[in-house]
Amino acid sequence: MRTTAVEIIRIATHGPGDVSGLMSRIDSGAIDPTKIVAVLGKTEGNGGVNDFTREYAVSALCAALAPHLGLSPDGVEQRIAFVMSGGTEGVLSPHITVFTRHDVGDRPPSEISGKRLSIGIAQTRDFLPEELGRGAQIQETANAVARAMIEAGISDPRDVHFVQIKCPLLTSERVAAALSRGNTTVTSSAYASMAYSRGASALGVAAALGEIEGEIDDAHVMRRFDLFSQVASTSAGIELMHNVVIVLGNSETSASAFKIGHAVMQDAIDAAAVIEVLGSVGLSIGGVTNDGRQLVNIFAKAEASPNGLVRGVRHTMLEDTDISATRHARAAVGGLISGLAGTSAVYVSGGAEHQGPPGGGPIAAIVRLPQ
Repeated sequence: MRTTAVEIIRIATHGPGDVSGLMSRIDSGAIDPTKIVAVLGKTEGNGGVNDFTREYAVSALCAALAPHLGLSPDGVEQRIAFVMSGGTEGVLSPHITVFTRHDVGDRPPSEISGKRLSIGIAQTRDFLPEELGRGAQIQETANAVARAMIEAGISDPRDVHFVQIKCPLLTSERVAAALSRGNTTVTSSAYASMAYSRGASALGVAAALGEIEGEIDDAHVMRRFDLFSQVASTSAGIELMHNVVIVLGNSETSASAFKIGHAVMQDAIDAAAVIEVLGSVGLSIGGVTNDGRQLVNIFAKAEASPNGLVRGVRHTMLEDTDISATRHARAAVGGLISGLAGTSAVYVSGGAEHQGPPGGGPIAAIVRLPQ
């Protein structure tokens, strides 16, 4: 059986342009830059339309990796999947998680103990502004997820535990470009477009994994919130016009030393779901284990409950005009997860439209298995 192995390293950053931790690990041989396939990061911007820390972080990483790969910075961005999520409110700590993958040749099934972590990467074509938040984005995302699953060696959708997507948003210039062609966009608001793009991308994941029965189209985006993916995590940014798709799951074709599991938070204070996801990879509260397992990272979505209630009690996140609801939600969920996981270097992304039930969201954990 042809197998691959995934390695993961979480690296703290001192700012969105800080690549020193990554470079020191490359210099020491801990990371082979030619084997990097994806980098997920949290940057300390506002997570909104004008959060340029995401683009700055990707630019810095591409410039630093270019000499090691013999590519231009643009070439690096085409080769490696970069997903930067802005916003480290509360106790959330800025960091990057680097995924590498290498071929380990033919391995008999008897040498591999169960399914191990695998990763697959795909990209959609560039979208026209008028396609964002609509059926074209849903379908193209679904196709990309299917391709990424094949690359990851995953055939059963139940083995997919987290699908991270970076998707575009609208700007006034992009809206104007659509209008000049006689077309309208799903919204003229740049901020609102982030939700539409995230939502359509998440529904694309649900379509690819068979999580929703029947056809999914424009009419469902930001309207039918009972339709959602249990494993999608989508993040919108100004720095691209296509979707970058990263599928994480467990596969029999993987010989990695890692495993991933997931759960679904029903609301922002769902401690039981955090405990469940830790248990799915053999950990207890505080990331404690008796057999040498080590928590690598937790990935989660967060949003302010759209009905203004958390378990029947009113919240004010949606009415605060000083701080956006997305930032409130990241801080709240980040604090909950950090306390239960025993670390604040966790990846919590805001805006969970069609990603888990309204007010909740998917959560996944990756653990290093004992050797």
